[in-house]
Amino acid sequence: MSEKDMQDLVNGFVQELRRGTIILGVLSRLTEAQYGYSLVGVLEEKGIQVDPGTLYPLLRRLEKQGLLESQWDTNEARPRKYYLLSETGKRVYEELCAEWTRMAEGVQSLIEPDKKA
Repeated sequence: MSEKDMQDLVNGFVQELRRGTIILGVLSRLTEAQYGYSLVGVLEEKGIQVDPGTLYPLLRRLEKQGLLESQWDTNEARPRKYYLLSETGKRVYEELCAEWTRMAEGVQSLIEPDKKA
């Protein structure tokens, strides 16, 4: 396998890992209303880089799935759409957090078997 092929393979796996991580990260920040650009900044502060071209379709999809509610704020010069977890979104977020914790502990014990979680 060439170095380029291996790097492409790794990049594909990283992309798969990031998909679920980004969803969990987005849901975690929407316990308070956020608009898209502010959400990009908050996630970046926490080390999760999200391209706006990825984030905005994700927000629309999560809203369509009933996990988010949105509201336009037209008081500023530039109208902004704010997103917030719906009641269903809160429940889904709690279940995802529990699953994330179980999976992270399991994976941690596999990749570093001598360390106790």
